[in-house]
Amino acid sequence: MGKGKLILRTNRCKGCEICISVCPKKVLELDKFNVNKKGYHPICITNEEECMGCASCALMCPDGVINVYTE
Repeated sequence: MGKGKLILRTNRCKGCEICISVCPKKVLELDKFNVNKKGYHPICITNEEECMGCASCALMCPDGVINVYTE
């Protein structure tokens, strides 16, 4: 089991993909099927069990979409 729990505020996401590029475990991607209130494909978690809780994604997100809680 992973060490991190991600909480996403997808309605803030503008799909810039910065969080995807900095994730060492590659557990994030853009949601291919859903669109948020702003009209963007928001970020989603592909495999939360692999998240190591490093918070790189949260630190780099310009819109405060991601919160990381560690166990």
